[in-house]
Amino acid sequence: MKKLFLAATTALMMVSLTTGAYAAKFKFPSDAPVAAVTIPDDWESGETESGVEATSPDEAVYLSIDVADAKSIDDVMDDAVNWLGEQGVTVDASTSKKTEDKLNGKDIIYVEWDGKDKDGPASIGLAALVLNADTILVLTYWGTKGEEEKNTATIGQILNSIKEQ
Repeated sequence: MKKLFLAATTALMMVSLTTGAYAAKFKFPSDAPVAAVTIPDDWESGETESGVEATSPDEAVYLSIDVADAKSIDDVMDDAVNWLGEQGVTVDASTSKKTEDKLNGKDIIYVEWDGKDKDGPASIGLAALVLNADTILVLTYWGTKGEEEKNTATIGQILNSIKEQ
């Protein structure tokens, strides 16, 4: 009986860990939600003026998701680039790589670069996730090369949790 209880407890813990039981779900923007995302509790996260942002526990990865519409997409992308510059992130334009794909059944265009920050080599990315004809999510990614890889699975879980509201 003791072995059965231990096995059941272990199985329950594994299911809880793999289903994100210890995570915060953000619906954003809070005054009129158009999207939701689930971010693990051990990540520092919070709502911003136009979305949400999160930093991994080891501070190797920063990720933000902002709401834009077709008219404001350029402004939101410019704001993201300017914010990265204010953080001391520089981009090597010659490394630009554009990818078009699907994320959760929605079209996504992702542009990534190599660059640098105060800690050295960095990965930088901007993406436009088309929720519908009127709403686009702008994803900003910044990771420390050599450290960000430790967060790959969690980043995948976060991205896969993005849903239209």
